[in-house]
Amino acid sequence: MVENGNNELIPTRIVPGWRVCIDYRKLNKATRKDHFPLPFIDLMLDRLAGYPFNYFLDGYSGYNQIAVALEDQEKTTFTCPYGTFAFRRMPFRLCNAPATFLRLMTSLFSDMVEKFIEIFIDDFSVFGNSFYSCLNNLSLVLKRCQETNLVLNWEKCHFMVHEGMVLGHKISLEGIQVDRAKVELIEKLPPPTTIKGIRSFLGHAGFYRRFIKDFSKISKPLCNLLLKEATFVFTKECKTTFETLMQLIRQLIKYFNLVSFGQHSSKMHNLL
Repeated sequence: MVENGNNELIPTRIVPGWRVCIDYRKLNKATRKDHFPLPFIDLMLDRLAGYPFNYFLDGYSGYNQIAVALEDQEKTTFTCPYGTFAFRRMPFRLCNAPATFLRLMTSLFSDMVEKFIEIFIDDFSVFGNSFYSCLNNLSLVLKRCQETNLVLNWEKCHFMVHEGMVLGHKISLEGIQVDRAKVELIEKLPPPTTIKGIRSFLGHAGFYRRFIKDFSKISKPLCNLLLKEATFVFTKECKTTFETLMQLIRQLIKYFNLVSFGQHSSKMHNLL
């Protein structure tokens, strides 16, 4: 729990360290893409909500737990002031790294997923209807981790809690609620003046798109600025679009302070 400017305690994920990221754009361009699908976040959150006890586990440098084939290690070569190096373990920034890791996790926990565990990349959420059922589920998951040499990061693990953060949502027995840390971030966003700013704003606004009717139509003027052949001109129409989305998001935030997503998601569509 981290205190914000209003002396309120906000659930926040702490970053305990740094990770090395190499510019692999040329390698990624030449790589055949792995289109293993990511889980549907909406469905995953719906399955997690409504349980009194949860465990939130995190893989320790998850990608680095997967070995790179000997004949492919030279493809990860990079230079730095200390010399030339290649990875023996899967590094970050490879285009197929998320799909490779998720395929591994899905394979390892295939008999548990959607029953008492949900997995998104290296975040594992274990749930149960009671204290003892949740404890038993955790025992099965940890045993599987031991059998497969999968290491967890204890600094990011939360055991037997009533609520927790999953992909920017607060999960609890009461349902799915908004992450107040994200709320404060979005409320302070200035009008974007660059392509990067447009992408950042649409990324944050997209967090609520499931509750905003015709989100794609409303945001089209801003999305058009991201087209490859488009010239960046932040017109009056773009400014109006930005202000409209901010107004809708503020209405959602005001509503989120009173109710949970899980109980009122259908009603939200009618409000906006």
